[in-house]
Amino acid sequence: MKENVQLIFDHFPNLTDIQKRQFSELYDLYQLWNNQINVISRKDTEYFYERHVLHSLGIAKIQAFQPGTMVLDVGTGGGFPGIPLAILFPETKFTLVDSIGKKIKVVNEVAEALGLENVKAINDRAENILVSYDFIVSRAVTRMPEFMAWVKNKTKKKSQHELKNGILYLKGGDLAEEMTGIKNKITYFKLSDYFDQEFFETKKVVHVEI
Repeated sequence: MKENVQLIFDHFPNLTDIQKRQFSELYDLYQLWNNQINVISRKDTEYFYERHVLHSLGIAKIQAFQPGTMVLDVGTGGGFPGIPLAILFPETKFTLVDSIGKKIKVVNEVAEALGLENVKAINDRAENILVSYDFIVSRAVTRMPEFMAWVKNKTKKKSQHELKNGILYLKGGDLAEEMTGIKNKITYFKLSDYFDQEFFETKKVVHVEI
């Protein structure tokens, strides 16, 4: 069953016609590539717009990115959360990095098919990226202390958003034990405050100032 893209339109009612077309095309593009290179769990395919696209866009509910903002997506896999965010914020520059080359191939193919000119995909480890960014985003690729070590010294000193520059991390479950010992300022945002689907009951965006 093809899940309806209307879910995205309902939560983001101010999309342009171009953005609506791009979001509508995502499902078929990922179906095509997932049959060749497994980047999305097969059991999640029928919930594609909820569990991948809308989940990625939860970051946008917490912080809208200004034009010219630079965002690094670490461990992007097939392009989440970076690709949906790049559609939503066409004037923000996104760098999507993953150490697995075939996943970056999918990112490049999807970005090209959608005409996303604000996406740059890099096959490398996050530690090797030498550019500074406003925000670093990710979907729970590892425990937070390890992630913070990967992206140390990769944020710009000057902030231009409501939230200070740092990490915006999509994570689920109880994070208390994982965050013990982290001295940085941490703020938790519950996605259930924005989305009423059961999937989001335990999902959060974690903001860490770095």
